Amino acid sequence: MPDLDIKAIEDKLVAARTKLILDKPFLGALVLRLPLQIANPAWCPTTGTDARKFYYNPEYVQELRTEEAQFVLAHEALHCALSHFARRAHRVKHRWDLACDYAINPILIADGLKPPPGMIMMKEYVGMTAEEIYPLLDDNDMTETMDQHLYDKEDNPSEGGRDTSDNPLNNRDKQETSTPNNQDDQPQESEPEPSDEAEPTEPEPSEPEPADAGAGQSAAPTETDNDSGGQQQERDEQSEGGEAPPPPLNQQEAEDLSVQWQQRLAGAAQQAQQAGKLSGVMKRLVEELLQPRLPWRTLLAHYMTAVARDDYSYARPSSRRGDPAIFPSLKSYQINAVVALDVSGSVNDKELQDCLSEINAIKGQVRAAVTLLACDSEVVEGFPRRFEPWEEATLPQAMPGGGSTDFRPVFEWVNAQDQQPDILVYFTDAQGYFPKAPPNFPVIWLVKGKSPVPWGTRVQLN
Repeated sequence: MPDLDIKAIEDKLVAARTKLILDKPFLGALVLRLPLQIANPAWCPTTGTDARKFYYNPEYVQELRTEEAQFVLAHEALHCALSHFARRAHRVKHRWDLACDYAINPILIADGLKPPPGMIMMKEYVGMTAEEIYPLLDDNDMTETMDQHLYDKEDNPSEGGRDTSDNPLNNRDKQETSTPNNQDDQPQESEPEPSDEAEPTEPEPSEPEPADAGAGQSAAPTETDNDSGGQQQERDEQSEGGEAPPPPLNQQEAEDLSVQWQQRLAGAAQQAQQAGKLSGVMKRLVEELLQPRLPWRTLLAHYMTAVARDDYSYARPSSRRGDPAIFPSLKSYQINAVVALDVSGSVNDKELQDCLSEINAIKGQVRAAVTLLACDSEVVEGFPRRFEPWEEATLPQAMPGGGSTDFRPVFEWVNAQDQQPDILVYFTDAQGYFPKAPPNFPVIWLVKGKSPVPWGTRVQLN
């Protein structure tokens, strides 16, 4: 890189980072946690992160405008803040990397940042998490990510991974293919080397990962394990005077860094909010990330148990007891609950049955009588259905519904009754017409999806 002004390139990144701190302090505070580190273009053609540093190819950054440099800085910081390095689990690396980029890029664009060339985004994935996007991606999707996710290692190709082109097993296949041609002419054993070097039409542009830099440089690659291949890769790079890529995180490192980044995320959000510069996009993101991750069943049981708590009675005792004093006695209290089911079509029958099964499990414990309503644009025929605490709540064999969603008919029905319920539980996707004012009784919305509710207690269904 003798023709590059490294100081000017680093100054560009520092200026972009400073502008983020001033204009978007939430993102700026996160970016500030990633020290800048020049990377070897052999394994970092653009930018990357290992959840500890921001790695960059000077030639790539030199071509970026300042606003585009802001985007790539924030992109790497969000990978870390969202703990993408700790959430992959069993998933195939390349598909997971794509899902993470598809989840991050729309957030940054919605926050007003300008993307660089090569940024990937699909409108149908806007507002979705990486876990939600992953199963929607094709197994053979070879789309390139904008950056390098250096915190993770490549998959074993036998497990469905993507990096098969430069794997020793693939090189073995090349050897086996060339062996019949060389059996009769032993002196020509060295000839496959030029053919190996002429073939890498795909690995070099599409495989910027650490396993690629040494591809095709060995005259006769043999079947080795991944560790020895990595050692050879490191030796090749160091012999060329370049720095080796950072090693992937182990499980303990990933867990520790995930906790650190969550703390940094909360601190950055608090600082930005105090400065009055936390955008609506980032505020929603932070609230979703920092909300309690308790299972919805646990939360539902908690709310219903709280409503069904025993109370004390001060009724006058029998005069035959002989003691004129009136002491409070503990009285068991049966609650009346209304359970409303959204049958507009956005919630399937299995999900309705799962919800009802959970209601049955809870109502027997807290002595709850349940009135069951099903509603789309109106309360559907065959409802309400009332079940005593000792009865199992059931649904009809064929559930009606399928129309548009309107929540108002349920609350209008409840208001027409002589007694209001102790609690109303509504199972829905929260996409419909709400009453303008909340009722005088507690309402729990069990929400499938990401739609908000104007009042009441929202419990996310996962």
